[in-house]
Amino acid sequence: MTSANDELTQKPVVAILTVSGGPRSFRGNLANFKDIVRTGQEMGFPVYVVTIRDLKLEEEWIKGYTLNADNKWEQQYFPPPKVIYNRIPQRQDELKPTVRRKIRECLVHPDIKFYNPYFFNKWYLFEWLKKSKSTAHLVPKTRRLHGEKGLQKMLERYPCLYLKPESGKAGKGIMMLKYQTDKPLPYRLKVQHHKSSTTYKSANIQRLWARIKAETGAAPYIIQQGIELAAVDHRPFDLRVLLQKTRKGQWSVTGVGARMAGSKSITTHVPRGGSIEDPNKMLSAVFGSENASGMINRLKTTAIVIARQIEKASGHTHGEMSMDLGVDSAGSIWFFEANAKPMKFDEPHIRQKSLERIFHYSQYLASE
Repeated sequence: MTSANDELTQKPVVAILTVSGGPRSFRGNLANFKDIVRTGQEMGFPVYVVTIRDLKLEEEWIKGYTLNADNKWEQQYFPPPKVIYNRIPQRQDELKPTVRRKIRECLVHPDIKFYNPYFFNKWYLFEWLKKSKSTAHLVPKTRRLHGEKGLQKMLERYPCLYLKPESGKAGKGIMMLKYQTDKPLPYRLKVQHHKSSTTYKSANIQRLWARIKAETGAAPYIIQQGIELAAVDHRPFDLRVLLQKTRKGQWSVTGVGARMAGSKSITTHVPRGGSIEDPNKMLSAVFGSENASGMINRLKTTAIVIARQIEKASGHTHGEMSMDLGVDSAGSIWFFEANAKPMKFDEPHIRQKSLERIFHYSQYLASE
């Protein structure tokens, strides 16, 4: 029999960091928090949810929330964490001065290991990947959206472009732009709505630019070369890869899922009409079943190379990230996006492994 004190010495205290508010006194994906806490408890970790406001690093005991025997949230006092897993839900929360200050305090604290400190910015991601020979070729041509001149130049080189908000999430705000010289209204701007899209047609770049400005407002955007993705039944698909660090502190692929675009959608995101598919089935349909498993292995290897470069260039410790990779009809791999705070994968086998790996990596960090 091990006593509670022995248990505390064997397993580090892990805190899931979020912000206060909402009906439960803290905000975030509560179902996800429940899964994480329950998994930690089953693995013998003292684990709790703590808000920025309650994380008082100089205190001996910290107010947090955990699950009781009835699977209900309960407020208790806990020892200070050894490891902090950042799940602050929104970019705008993370940008608040009080939140930034607290994160900085944690990053320099001698007794705390803190991981996934900030959301990624799309522009920085592409810049980081362009810095390394091992990843530069995976990035579609990308520019910041500044004015109609730069846009026209990109359109002359690439007849299909994507316009993406630098701090977007789940496909929100993405637009597709095509330049078709044989049409009387050659500029076609397709704007993504919740599960449908609207196409605006313009005769000239000035009209097009006015429409784009109306859509983007003050939000910073990037323009990116459109890649013709491999498709099944005329519906393009991409691959979602979840990467996490293992109990040895090494990047590893937890799972790969496929997402197919909805019939009226310009992205593959499920909330916008996309569907969850089997990656092996999708790749087999396009490249043949004899090539599919080799391609999945190549995707996994590529994803690990990307994760290492992102972490190195960001200058911060990350324990997990998800990324969207595309395969074009020639079988080349392309990088589109990485998320520092991955949403949960719906595939059950990936989900369970992902929850356990949070604690495997926490154990590794605490013993460093």
